[in-house]
Amino acid sequence: MCEGGRPNLSAILLQKGRFHMAAFDFEKLKDPCYFAENRLPAHSDHVFYRDEAELARGVSSFYRTLGGIWHFAYARNTEHIPQGFEAADYDCRDWETIRVPAHIQMEGHGAPHYTNTTYPWDGHESIVPGEIPVRDNPVGCYVKYFAVPEDWERVYISFGGVDAAFALFLNGHFVGYSEDSCTPADFDLTPYLVAGENKLAAMVFRYTSASWLEDQDFWRFSGIYRDVLLYTKPQHHIEDVAVRAVPLERDGYTHGKLDVRLAFNDASEKHVEILLCDSEGDCVEGEEAVVTATTHACSMEAACVLLWSAEHPWLYHLMIRVHDAAGALQEVVRVRVGFREFCIRDGVMQINGERIVFKGVNRHEFDSDHGRAMDPALFEQDIIALKRANVNAIRTSHYPNSSRLYELADIYGFYVIDETNLETHGSWMKNGACAKDAHTVPGDSEEWLPAVLDRAQSMYERDKNHPCILIWSCGNESCGGRTIYEMSEHFRRVDSTRLVHYEGIFWDRSYPATSDMESQMYTKAADIEAFLKEHRDKPFICCEYTHAMGNSCGGMHKYTELTEREPLYQGGFIWDFGDQAIRRRGRYGEDVFLYGGDFGDRPSDYNFSGNGIFFADRRPTAKLQEVKYNYQNFTLRPSWNGVEIENKSLFSDADDYELRLTLLLDGRKIWETWQQGHHVEPGETKFIDTAIYKMPYLGAGEYVLTASLCLKNEEPWAPAGYEIAFGQAVVVPPENTGASLFDILGCGVAAPAYAALEASGSLRVVQGDINLGVQGAGFSLMFSSAQGNLVSYRHGGRELIEELPQPSFWRAPIDNDYGSGRMADTAQWKLASLYRRCTRIEYSVDGEDFETVNGFFGRRDERRAKRVIVRFTYAFATEPAAACVVSYTAEASGEVGVTMEYETAGMPEMPDFAMIFTLDADYDRIRFYGYGPKENYIDRCCGARLGVYESTAADEVEPYLRPQETGNHCGVRWIEVTDHGGHGIRLAADVPFEASALPYSPHELENARHAYDLPRPQHTYLRASAGMCGVGGDDSWGAPVLAEYTYPNGKRSLSFKMKGI
Repeated sequence: MCEGGRPNLSAILLQKGRFHMAAFDFEKLKDPCYFAENRLPAHSDHVFYRDEAELARGVSSFYRTLGGIWHFAYARNTEHIPQGFEAADYDCRDWETIRVPAHIQMEGHGAPHYTNTTYPWDGHESIVPGEIPVRDNPVGCYVKYFAVPEDWERVYISFGGVDAAFALFLNGHFVGYSEDSCTPADFDLTPYLVAGENKLAAMVFRYTSASWLEDQDFWRFSGIYRDVLLYTKPQHHIEDVAVRAVPLERDGYTHGKLDVRLAFNDASEKHVEILLCDSEGDCVEGEEAVVTATTHACSMEAACVLLWSAEHPWLYHLMIRVHDAAGALQEVVRVRVGFREFCIRDGVMQINGERIVFKGVNRHEFDSDHGRAMDPALFEQDIIALKRANVNAIRTSHYPNSSRLYELADIYGFYVIDETNLETHGSWMKNGACAKDAHTVPGDSEEWLPAVLDRAQSMYERDKNHPCILIWSCGNESCGGRTIYEMSEHFRRVDSTRLVHYEGIFWDRSYPATSDMESQMYTKAADIEAFLKEHRDKPFICCEYTHAMGNSCGGMHKYTELTEREPLYQGGFIWDFGDQAIRRRGRYGEDVFLYGGDFGDRPSDYNFSGNGIFFADRRPTAKLQEVKYNYQNFTLRPSWNGVEIENKSLFSDADDYELRLTLLLDGRKIWETWQQGHHVEPGETKFIDTAIYKMPYLGAGEYVLTASLCLKNEEPWAPAGYEIAFGQAVVVPPENTGASLFDILGCGVAAPAYAALEASGSLRVVQGDINLGVQGAGFSLMFSSAQGNLVSYRHGGRELIEELPQPSFWRAPIDNDYGSGRMADTAQWKLASLYRRCTRIEYSVDGEDFETVNGFFGRRDERRAKRVIVRFTYAFATEPAAACVVSYTAEASGEVGVTMEYETAGMPEMPDFAMIFTLDADYDRIRFYGYGPKENYIDRCCGARLGVYESTAADEVEPYLRPQETGNHCGVRWIEVTDHGGHGIRLAADVPFEASALPYSPHELENARHAYDLPRPQHTYLRASAGMCGVGGDDSWGAPVLAEYTYPNGKRSLSFKMKGI
């Protein structure tokens, strides 16, 4: 086995000499065993302060940031590095500048590169694992001039994150080298410092042998992307803090044991105070000790401890004060402490004695403006957004995040899978197929073992004190083998309070003990259930599931239901939090979001980085309403007699929340009340009598009762009254001949908008050679035998339809359609939606027999009538030949009934069955009674609720990275599309239908690669549908929509009424 890791600093200085001049052998970049030189040992991420006043301010005078503007030169490869630039007398002040932290490619040097599994050099240079690109391997040459405070004796530097590796120099002397892009690298600068100004130089390499270990599905950047800190230490300093806080099962989890281990920089005498304080600052337990060694350990027990969980993240503070022998304060350290137990008991994972269900999300550290050099404010913004969405767990896919993420997860309450910076996907998987061979990394190779273990150790040491971390992950998609098994064993040796995770054993079962749980990706819920019937030895999680690429997340409820009936299935982590897209200024000055390939980067996986439940700018997608519902901890089942509440929380009573009841009549709120004091304990289901049934008769109409649980008090992540769970049902009140509620309250409700208007007057029917005109009070229609269609619908003197109404069987393909190849299977329906031939026209007046129009209407005539029906038969260029019949029924009341019928054998399943009316773009105001507020689909409507909503055509378009089907609403009773003056059209039906109103047609959406490719809106496309197939989302590269959410070929019909308003 090769030598590696963190050499002893004193030995290095003795070996190389105090004034060892710069010399770096670039050949070492190819050596997997060379991953660190002179780097200091990894340690906990605690911050130390001079006194408690500094701690209270959160600013330590021991630290100084070097973030800001650095001098910079960009070299295409090592041969183009400015020779000797690291020397003290090489003046770099006239170089270009660059921000730190930042990615080199986001600062205008080179280009961002997105690829999923394929290594970015594939097809450019033929290399094997360990080798590195030669021609295109950029090096960032960084220089920072700085001075050290005069009272600092020893000086150190910490790089929070450098991608992918760097060699460091000070005043021309080689300081050290480090790999692992995602954990800190600390060095001692003291031997190389000079009085006054110092020159720090770094060579940042884009690719080294370590790049074979960092093949994550993300943008490939390089540079110093996390902060750089100078720091000094007091005479007596805590180098490392290790804290373990566990509840004691023997006392029913009411007592806790705290183990503390401190590592010091010297063995001289020091006085140490160790105090455990509660959230109010009151001391719970403590110890004082005189320490004359480099380590000190202590244990203490505390009574009546409050346990940490995602539901109740109770935190204590461990206060540590270090004094010298004379009593002078040296430093103050505070570490957050959470008492919690996490283990496998009785075959299932438990948190504090209760079966846990992970309601999780994978989260890349990504900012659309800065890449992984994230705006610090976004960390808390993300955490709050996830808390509001009922998410309780985060997987740090696929590398350790900034310490700030774990700090916030401790405070707000999230269960975290902390993942080692390891992914070698492209070394063993080719085009989706497992192709493990001798070049699989790391496999069983001794060569890669030291670097792999170093990454695990660096993550563990930094993050070990965070109670939020329940599971150490050995990385992602790196196949299997002994090397990763050794990593898992390392985690077990150093930490018995957490479990170890690794999904790769699914692909390589040679070391099944690598993972304490069965972990799979994108396995269908039914297949998980089948697997667990045969394999009961481990609990099961989906470390990735519900692939949220574009318009997705269909069928998520299948997984939620499985957690409730299969104890071994303990949840999963959605892929993923947010779209990884880069914001740039567009050609016309607008903000645009770019994805893979847009920077000329090849190979690329294009928009495959757009998988978020949030958009790249952190706006929530419509998918979030489904996620929030599936992840809620309470199920509410309202009825006319009350509400059944099922409490799926582990530690929260329903009485922690307020119960809000809202009653709608035909979509309009007519009654609301707030109630408290309903105790439903964790795991309990209880029926709550809400006394709604005692109300007087309310009158005819559709009643919808919504029950919500809302925050009783303000929380750090949401205000009082914020809804955390809801249930809704259409309810039927008992009939009552007494006074109605409207009479009592004096709040009469308008008649349902979808009700037929009272018939009045008659129709004037004008039959010409080519056209049949129908005119009524304030409206008119014209049917053309030449066009074979309705060509005019006027109301109030205005033309409402700009183009011929179209039967539509196609939708703009969503990303899941592209991935599954569904378009090829159903392509005939696109042709049928674009092209058709009218083969038959029939009409009937006042119930007379239908007359067939043979080219023209045959005679000129004018008469009065109550009803006119015109029927068109359309044939499509399909195989076999398909046809549909569209009928228009004009009534004297002003309503126009529209019916579309289809029945043809032998055709593929139908993506949609709809009629589309093309209106002028001025008609862009939307009001509907159906499921909303956000778009929803037959397999993604659990989180939608029935009501009356208002929107605009533009706002109905979800800005997916690649334009696709959007804006659908299920269960629509009626929809109105109007201009700013309220004039427009209403569609309504007794049987709920699906509808949308968008500024783009399905074909315009399909033809655009980006939102900025869409044409300037000229129309509003009003669509009524008998049902579109679901969106799916088990994965986005092959999984079809579940059969129950598709429409196999067969008889279909659509019926609604249309009226101008």
